[in-house]
Amino acid sequence: MIGAAARYVARTMAFVTYTPHLSRFFPGLAEGEIPGATVAEVIAALDRKHPGLQGYLVDDRGALRQHVNVFVGGSPVKDREKLADRIAPSERIFIAQALSGGRT
Repeated sequence: MIGAAARYVARTMAFVTYTPHLSRFFPGLAEGEIPGATVAEVIAALDRKHPGLQGYLVDDRGALRQHVNVFVGGSPVKDREKLADRIAPSERIFIAQALSGGRT
């Protein structure tokens, strides 16, 4: 017989926040808990909730785009190519899009 503890599978839920600029392109984007054990899984879950967001954040190889930064627990992700950085339960993730422009 399998006990309740053996059937329980802990799900990592990251608390994700964003720069306000991203909500301009994705109006329903709001901070909150998103499931995922790696940065890649969190971004995929965000894309299911906000279609098109993943393509805005990562390129066709799955690597972070040059103008996007992701911080896990206050530190920049180490693996910008595969986004394999592990997410601890209740980890805080911040997604930022670098902006450029202005007058020269």
